Amino acid sequence: MQSREQIFAMLSTILVDEFEIDPADISLDASLYEELDLDSIDAVDLVIKLQQLTGKKIQPEEFKTVRTVNDVVNAVEGLMQS
Repeated sequence: MQSREQIFAMLSTILVDEFEIDPADISLDASLYEELDLDSIDAVDLVIKLQQLTGKKIQPEEFKTVRTVNDVVNAVEGLMQS
């Protein structure tokens, strides 16, 4: 079971490595679309990366309501518990 801190660290690594986002911009409150400048294609890529790391199937619909880094952490945490 991964802690929220571990999930956040994993997500931060993906955002920095895959999307070239400045680590200083990544916080739980950061908006994926406005502040981190992701688009819908980036969001799909992010879901794929999270699936590979967690080994869990993520339904795209589950990620439609995700707006902030914290929302992603919550979604992944929920997946890890199921």
